[in-house]
Amino acid sequence: MDSTFRAIIEKFRDYLNNQNSNAVIDLDEIAANIGVSKDIIKNYVSNEAELVEKVLEFERHRFEEIFSIHDFNGINAIDVLLIVSKEVTEKFLDISPSVTFVLKRHFPEIYHQHFILRRDFIYDNIQLNLSKGIRQGMYRDDLSVELIARLYLSRLIDLHNPDFFPPEEFSSETIFNVMFENFIRSIAKPEGLAYFETKKKSF
Repeated sequence: MDSTFRAIIEKFRDYLNNQNSNAVIDLDEIAANIGVSKDIIKNYVSNEAELVEKVLEFERHRFEEIFSIHDFNGINAIDVLLIVSKEVTEKFLDISPSVTFVLKRHFPEIYHQHFILRRDFIYDNIQLNLSKGIRQGMYRDDLSVELIARLYLSRLIDLHNPDFFPPEEFSSETIFNVMFENFIRSIAKPEGLAYFETKKKSF
């Protein structure tokens, strides 16, 4: 991605997060708030919908990079979850849940497509991790990989539901960390739990 466009995307992302539900998705307003002229923005996108599509694509690629940057081949399944959870905490939990609802309300089709792509990527990788953990003797061998992967996805979706977790009462980081630890404790064998207790101290 062009460095100038990447900077625009990152500034737009920050603008959305800072404005929360008050964000105005209008190129003139965006340009004024991020300090980049509308003409420069239009060198890269033709309208607001395309800009939103690009910022969501940027978020997906940043998440997918976790799996391309790290070589998870031969790595303990619990280590993989610990590494991914650390990356998620550091890079993605700064986005307010209200941003999701703003984009979903104004650009439902674009957001839905983003949601499907992100959901399928996470689902596939959770299934791979569960299968690996079972083979390695870290996770219980009576698990239904498909069912557990779907349950994990549903928990991730609920993480951004302000009706369940009002952001003024619960930080995204706290909710995610509790959910993540409960997930491991629900699927791990005693050997896996002992390994997790040892390894989590270094993450």
